Amino acid sequence: MNAFLGDFHPYLFIIAVGLTFMASYTALDMFSLIRSSDQNKRLLFIGGTLSMGIGVWVTNFIGLLTTNSTLFANYHIPLTILSIFIGVAFTGMAFFPLFGKEIKMSHLLAGSSLLTIAVFSIHIIGIYSMNVTIKYHFLLFAFSGLLMFAAFFFSFWILFSVRNFPTENQVWLKPVSSIILTAAIAEGHILLKKSTLFITDNNMVNSSAPDSLFFTYLVLFVSVLIMAGLIVSSTLISKQLATSDFNLKESIKEVKDITFALDQSSIVAITNSKGIITFVNDKFSEISKYCRDELIGQDHRILNSGYHSKDFFKDLWKTIGQGNVWHGEICNRAKDGGLYWVDTTIVPFLNSHGKPYQYVAIRTDISDRKRAEGHLKETMKENTDIKFALDQSSIVAFTDSRGKITSVNDKFCEISKYSREEIIGKDHNILNSGYHSRDFFKNLWKTIGEGKVWKGEIRNKAKDGTFYWVDTTIVPFLNEQGKPYQYLAIRNDITERKKTEEVLHRQDKLAAVGQLAAGVAHEIRNPLTSMKGYTEFLQLDEQDPERLEFLNIILDEIERVNTIVEDFMVLAKPKAVELEEKNVVPVIKNVVSLLEFEARKKNVRLMFNCNQEIIQIECDENRLKQVFLNFIKNGIEAMPNGGDLHVKTVIHENNVQISIQDTGVGIPKEKLKKLGEPFFTTKKNGNGLGLMVSFKIIESHNGKVFVESEPNKGTTFNILLPAKTA
Repeated sequence: MNAFLGDFHPYLFIIAVGLTFMASYTALDMFSLIRSSDQNKRLLFIGGTLSMGIGVWVTNFIGLLTTNSTLFANYHIPLTILSIFIGVAFTGMAFFPLFGKEIKMSHLLAGSSLLTIAVFSIHIIGIYSMNVTIKYHFLLFAFSGLLMFAAFFFSFWILFSVRNFPTENQVWLKPVSSIILTAAIAEGHILLKKSTLFITDNNMVNSSAPDSLFFTYLVLFVSVLIMAGLIVSSTLISKQLATSDFNLKESIKEVKDITFALDQSSIVAITNSKGIITFVNDKFSEISKYCRDELIGQDHRILNSGYHSKDFFKDLWKTIGQGNVWHGEICNRAKDGGLYWVDTTIVPFLNSHGKPYQYVAIRTDISDRKRAEGHLKETMKENTDIKFALDQSSIVAFTDSRGKITSVNDKFCEISKYSREEIIGKDHNILNSGYHSRDFFKNLWKTIGEGKVWKGEIRNKAKDGTFYWVDTTIVPFLNEQGKPYQYLAIRNDITERKKTEEVLHRQDKLAAVGQLAAGVAHEIRNPLTSMKGYTEFLQLDEQDPERLEFLNIILDEIERVNTIVEDFMVLAKPKAVELEEKNVVPVIKNVVSLLEFEARKKNVRLMFNCNQEIIQIECDENRLKQVFLNFIKNGIEAMPNGGDLHVKTVIHENNVQISIQDTGVGIPKEKLKKLGEPFFTTKKNGNGLGLMVSFKIIESHNGKVFVESEPNKGTTFNILLPAKTA
């Protein structure tokens, strides 16, 4: 048993170390490409693993060869091939944990341990392939393993923890790591060989020693094999680098194009996870009036206009903080104090844990649009206010060019008593009261048809048959050809004003009659008294019947004139009304009884209906009798061919209604509204003062008179007086 000692060939060992360095560098280069490339990762990993595994095997194989070439006389080639595969496998397992998204200390420890096992495996199997007996020096063996493990760990740490080094120093990481790996492999081989004791048979050693030429060829073959592998690996790396470079250039060009497009159209800003601005484009500076140096390092509160609430921004940050895209409109304040609006999209960029590490905000200036929207809102509000004001004060209707109603407001429906559905689609003939002539409306349509505004007063008829007056302005809306395409009619209710004017007109007439009565009554009454006295005196001595008849006619006419003078005197100087509480039922019965005989002569059936015997009112009995006599006599005279005359009393809450209804000739509408005016009468021989005085007496009793009439159907006088309640 002899310890193995042979001749050492340093030049072969130097070649082995050089080949191992080249293989290590190539392997690390491929592994680096895996981390920075998205393509061919599997091919790069296999290439790097083969290169590193063969580099470890070369040092061990040539290192044993340089020590004693006679040991290779019985070299077992299958075991050598097995050692290569096992070394490559452990090398692959060593580097596999180092390609995750995040490299931890446990990954470095595992990789270093597996690569150390790869070196041990190749060394031990390589020795056993020489068919020799081995004994190990355990302490030296363990020390060599620890030394390799430490060197591998350090090499992996500086290579795969590049964040610990400045960017400008990272170019030296691969060469330094390759040197450390190569030194660790070479030193490990030397220490392992020193810790190994070879026991051989001298006869076996001396029997067949291969010549030096064989070993030279063997070394050259292995060298060529490794060089070919490195060349192939280098070619793949160059191709990958060229592709990556092309892709990088294309990506850079695409990024530049996108950046240019964004700079031309959008406002771009990038912030970190805390909202601090890290980048802005030129358009951001242009619209905000801040230069880039004033914005970088600030947050977006520098642009806060105060328009939005805290909850608005709280919701914004909550959305993007959860990794969701936020979209909305924001009002910002520029450096010069001006406000501007931006349509904003904020996109969060997420890290491996799904947490935002930066935000990209892309904005579009929408200030002009917001100003237009604001102007539109103001215009709409102004239109709404005008419409509201019109609805509150005026009657509004739209018609098309043919006069068909297309829209009405609530006040139109209120005064006309028609619903909106009943009005839309109709023309204004539905409201025609018959008061105005055809020429009136012909002139109206001629005016607005020429595109001119028409103004005037119109009496309309509501759905319930009542009349109302409206002060009307019709405005035509013209198209591009200057032709009306619709009309707007704005009306104001002047019914009360017209009634007041009518009352004033009547009062003017009454005043004129009063002045006439005051000036004439006195002058007429004195001669009438003389004429009546002398006529009665002549009657005393007259025996001729014919002459007596003439004198009676004269007295009747004098009495008639005197009655007219009395009416004049009532108008000129009304007596003070002295009202007393009376039962009006006997008063009416008394008047009806007085006129029953006259009614029978005219073939008129006079009837009185009253459900109550006592109806107390405050009245002047004599003057009230005068009214009843006047109205009932008028009713009898309105039926020259006979008929029915009904006198009725009805209690309505605190009022008594006395109706005097005949079946006579009736009164036309155009005359009905003039009843009660001085000197207006429907009789051939009347003077109109009777009705006027009657109306005035009822007014002095705080009552009202309503007249209803229809030609050939009769007339009803409704007297409404306050009744005394029990």
